Amino acid sequence: MKRLWIVVVSIFFLWGAVDGGSVARAAEAYPTKPITFVVPLESGSGGDLTTRQLIGKASSSLGQPIMVVNKPGAASTIGYYQIHDAKPDGYTIGLGTATLVTNKLQGLFPYDYRDFTPIGTYYCWSSIIIASTKTKRPFKTIEEAILFAKAHPGEVSVATAAVGQAQWIAAMAFVESAGVNFNLIPQEGVGGFTITQVAGGHTDLGVMDFAAAKGQIDAKNVRILAIIGSKRIPAPYDSAPTLKEVGYDAIWESFGMVVGPPKLPKEIGEKLVKAFEVAVKDPEYEKFITQRNSFHFYLPPDQIIKYCDERQKIVRGIMRKAGLLKEK
Repeated sequence: MKRLWIVVVSIFFLWGAVDGGSVARAAEAYPTKPITFVVPLESGSGGDLTTRQLIGKASSSLGQPIMVVNKPGAASTIGYYQIHDAKPDGYTIGLGTATLVTNKLQGLFPYDYRDFTPIGTYYCWSSIIIASTKTKRPFKTIEEAILFAKAHPGEVSVATAAVGQAQWIAAMAFVESAGVNFNLIPQEGVGGFTITQVAGGHTDLGVMDFAAAKGQIDAKNVRILAIIGSKRIPAPYDSAPTLKEVGYDAIWESFGMVVGPPKLPKEIGEKLVKAFEVAVKDPEYEKFITQRNSFHFYLPPDQIIKYCDERQKIVRGIMRKAGLLKEK
């Protein structure tokens, strides 16, 4: 009996050594097949377009294709579940945005940024306020829109992203600073949904990212009224002021980062960090995001948690005032 027990224990440890060795070899060889990159936003949104530009550069560094899979809806939680629950082998990673800061505060998602493996940030951007040229109130300046809204409470409709998304946070900051009763209409997703409402004349205003609005701005179906950020958009769109320039203390600058599932092996994480850091610092990528009112913004993994903690403090205050804070 004692001899049998020794044999069983020996087999157990031998299996563990072999299995551990295979995991180590897999990490060393990574990647050996295409990588799935989950974007929890709709196709055509600013985050989606920026991501597609980035992963082309990262793919070259890794030597494998990176395939974008859009999983929008439910305040990005559909996509986040797919990333979080994926096997931690480096073949499923994705985009994390401000909703990894906000969703848990609202009780929409059981996890936040601390429950993923951070790889690196790769862009920062400000929301813009746009006006439809198709409605009966085609506002031409932000001051005009605010004055009308003060005289007609609740009449000016404003499309924005789903509750908790970065654009919604920006819209709430705008509404609070203006002290006006707007008719805020959250959409199911982000930029693509909002621009459809505003360009089609279904709402008077919209709060969204510039990248997703650019085509309709150039087509003159919408116009930019103001920037909810610290900087104006580069020429030829630089005539629109920041809210701060016209006397309203509202600044919200959001971000995008690469995240993986929890417990991602260190060796795989290091390869991903290196590839995406090279991609973010590529001059062509920097030029691309600058043209879309985004800013070059790279933080390595060890700085991301602190940065997100600071953003969470801001969001917690907005959520509390909106009666949406449900964190446990």
